[in-house]
Amino acid sequence: MTSSKEDYLTTRAKQIEKKKKLLSIVSIVSLIGSAGFGVTRLINYASQSHQPAIVSTEPSLQQQAQGYELVLQREPNNQVALEKLSLLRLQLKDTKGSGELLEKLVKQYPDRQDYKVLLEQMKKQQGKSDSVDK
Repeated sequence: MTSSKEDYLTTRAKQIEKKKKLLSIVSIVSLIGSAGFGVTRLINYASQSHQPAIVSTEPSLQQQAQGYELVLQREPNNQVALEKLSLLRLQLKDTKGSGELLEKLVKQYPDRQDYKVLLEQMKKQQGKSDSVDK
C-alpha cells in the first residue's frame, strides 16, 4: 500500500511541477509582451515631433470683444458687457475705446467708485504716454 501511495505522490509532484513550468512560461511571455508594447509606444512617441504650441491670446481676446459688442448692439446699457468689453479693450491696448466705455459706465452708475478710479487711472496713463510721445 505504501508503494501505491508513493506512486501517487510522485505522479502528483510531477503534475504540480508541469503546472508550475507552464505558469512560469505564460508569465514570462506576458511580461515580454507588455514590455514590448510599452517600448513600441515609447518609440512611436519619441519619433513624433513634440514641439510646444505657442498660442496667441490676442485672437481669443478679439473674439471675446466681438461677442460683447454684439451684446451691446442688442442691449446698449448692459453693465456686464460694458465692463468686460472695457477691460478687454485695455488688454488689447485700445485705451481710447476702453475710456469711452468706462465714461458710459460712470454716467450710468455714479455710485460705483471702482469705475471712477479706473477711469482716472486710465486718463493719467494717457496723459503720461502723451507727454512721452511729444
